[in-house]
Amino acid sequence: MPFKTKRSTDLRFGFCQPPQPSSFKTPCHSFSSSSPYRRSMASSVFSIFFFAFFLLISVASSKLLLFPLTHYLSNSQFNTNQTHRLLKSTTARSAARFLRHHNRQVSVALSPGSDYTMSFSLGSAPKKTTVTLYMDTGSDTVWLPCKPFTCIMCEGKSDPKTTPPPYNISTSAALVTCQSRSCSAVHSGLPTSDLCAAARCPLESIEMSECNKFSCPAFYYAYGDGSFVARIYTDTLEIPMSAPTSLVIRNFTFGCAHESLGEPIGVAGFGRGALSLPAQLADFSPHLGTQFSYCLVSHSFDTDQVRQPSPLILGRVDSGLGVNKAKRVGALRLDDFAYTPMLENSKHPYYYYVGLEAITVGNRRLPAPENMKKIDGKGNGGMVVDSGTTYSMLPEILYNSVVSQFGKWMKSGLAYKRARGVEDRTGLSPCFYVDGHQPGPGTKRKEAVLVPQMVLHFGGNSSVVMPRKNYFYEFIDGGDGKGKVKRKVGCMTLMNGGYFPDSGGPAGLLGNYQQQGLEVVYDLLKKRVGFARRKCASLWDTLG
Repeated sequence: MPFKTKRSTDLRFGFCQPPQPSSFKTPCHSFSSSSPYRRSMASSVFSIFFFAFFLLISVASSKLLLFPLTHYLSNSQFNTNQTHRLLKSTTARSAARFLRHHNRQVSVALSPGSDYTMSFSLGSAPKKTTVTLYMDTGSDTVWLPCKPFTCIMCEGKSDPKTTPPPYNISTSAALVTCQSRSCSAVHSGLPTSDLCAAARCPLESIEMSECNKFSCPAFYYAYGDGSFVARIYTDTLEIPMSAPTSLVIRNFTFGCAHESLGEPIGVAGFGRGALSLPAQLADFSPHLGTQFSYCLVSHSFDTDQVRQPSPLILGRVDSGLGVNKAKRVGALRLDDFAYTPMLENSKHPYYYYVGLEAITVGNRRLPAPENMKKIDGKGNGGMVVDSGTTYSMLPEILYNSVVSQFGKWMKSGLAYKRARGVEDRTGLSPCFYVDGHQPGPGTKRKEAVLVPQMVLHFGGNSSVVMPRKNYFYEFIDGGDGKGKVKRKVGCMTLMNGGYFPDSGGPAGLLGNYQQQGLEVVYDLLKKRVGFARRKCASLWDTLG
């Protein structure tokens, strides 16, 4: 299923923030399920923490629904001796996901293992069951593994001790009929007559629209390196609240998969389809479905940081909030977002597309190719904002310009040496040895690694200064017990997306690594995406 993005004309201002102190929290790093650090879910203690902090926050006439997002490594201990394998797996999965955008027959969703999880309950009392799913803006369907469940090629992709068991379909759940709009939506808009024919409804009944007793056919969904087949159900969704009663949504629609390839854990799709979680919340309560934002806590593989919850905020904040305004934004201005309009792509309407005009590296502004700025009639071009892909992907011509300028900066002054062996082992490039460097002429040796500032310039005169950790990751190379000398290295974390001029897909992608340390808001009412620097852990504490 392609995505649904529409052009916005409501862009009010642009903004470019000054550099922030190094103590400012910046983006978390995501990891692949194929890495040695298996995709582990939150421990039972953290699950209790999840539900203790579900909030419905009243702000003047608006209400905000706050979820804690958990990084899947929150229950893992990072082993620095295997950093290369971890980085190699995430780069490979980011590339695989992006390539699927250019060679697909169905909607492409997140590559599992590079994301954050959220939890809620399905079913009616006393058979309610807590489900934990990956949150993803690059897919538009909610689905989960259901008993009996078979996962092909899932060895090493999850920890049986922490991965939730498959969902046991409750007696209150009901199969969706072939005549329903949900059935057509999950099958990419196929006519109900075709779907009911596939469900073996008799021709006379199809002609009379009397196929209510025939359930929607199973649907197929593909990811970067996996897939599943599911049936579509409705049941009661319940979100525990701090208020006396929970938020209860009846007839919530979701996919129930009994078989998958490489997909042991389900997904809560936040894309622009009719069956995404925000869309279904909007049907229940419009103010919850018009806007959502998240703020991914930076952790840089640090065990303590990765365990901190990242706030996911559903709902809109009205203007004129009075005293509650400071509580919502943590003493920052409510209008401090840099907004860029969503671009319309009628061929692929479910993704969040924006236009990228240029990237500044150091003191040089590098213009983006035309296909990064707009989408043509065939669905080519634009940049997808995606919470489910780790690293950002740039078209080859822009990526090469960024690498060239980045390399010139790193080799001037302090003259950092290129670490090509590290590039081969991690999939990231360029990488540099940043310890024991040789100062250039007229420079003094400094402890801090000097890297060029990077600014993303989006459509609508909107610019975002990237936190340094969003595009340059430093770690220790060596010390693996094989006599190798430990060296400190740093790698740029943007990737080469290749050249696909007529593939019917995006020209680039903004991954979650580059979004961390920012509050990213999806304004569905005004059709725009906004970015603002935040201390995400502090924002969680303020709202919670």
